[in-house]
Amino acid sequence: MLVTMAEILKRAREGGYGVTAPNVQSEDTVRAVIRVAEERKAPMIIDVNAFIHPDLPWFVHMIRELAGSSSVPIAVNLDHGRSYEDVMLGIRSGFTSIMVDRSGMPYEDNVRETKEVVRMCHTLGISVEAELGHVGQGTNYEVDGIRNLTEPEEAARFIKETGVDCLAVAIGTAHGRYKGKPHIDFARLAKIVEACKDTPLVLHGGSGTGDENLARAVRNGIQKVNLATELVVAGKEELESFMQDPNFDKWKLIPAFIKGYEDRLTHYIKLFGQEGRAWTV
Repeated sequence: MLVTMAEILKRAREGGYGVTAPNVQSEDTVRAVIRVAEERKAPMIIDVNAFIHPDLPWFVHMIRELAGSSSVPIAVNLDHGRSYEDVMLGIRSGFTSIMVDRSGMPYEDNVRETKEVVRMCHTLGISVEAELGHVGQGTNYEVDGIRNLTEPEEAARFIKETGVDCLAVAIGTAHGRYKGKPHIDFARLAKIVEACKDTPLVLHGGSGTGDENLARAVRNGIQKVNLATELVVAGKEELESFMQDPNFDKWKLIPAFIKGYEDRLTHYIKLFGQEGRAWTV
């Protein structure tokens, strides 16, 4: 069942649970995500980067076909639309949700460009995610983990001025693998939740942040958790284990990778209380 991200996250906020947003790279990972969602009766957000496929409209059309015939609610979200061209390609490709990422810009520019995207997307029934503050890279965590964090009152003003459906916040997570131990500013998160009231919140950089931190973040107001690196690493580890047998079956290489990917995704679905939350129309 194809839905918008706004619908999924509104229910998650009301129900007090989190929703995984795995970043897919291929048809195999798309099918794996949908299969796990159906097995666990969980709503799902499929994140896709604009650079991930040379023919993005075709790739998204394939995802929409699979999601549309699924028994669970699935949103298809353009992750990190960093340019006007990315956003327009996302709209043309058929995403049900768009993330407009202007988090590297000054506040006023972020508001202006995000507001323009919201106006376009809402006219077409597409929900919009934006980012305030800036989630940096785990490889530069000593610096990125403490700078450009989201200011609670500024976040509330940003939501009011732009009309976004959900907001990605910077509270100490980072993209990719961490160089050092992640430190999540839960006091800041509490203030953001209080300031932003009914708007669902998003956590980028879920990989490597740790079960305790992620579960606590969901309990305390995060509705969407983006995952990419950790799922791929889990698949890689399962594949490497499979290949230790010198007589491995070459036709089972991709299924071995997918098993590791699915097992890790299932773990997070359970951790965030997402299991059994699917609904029907």
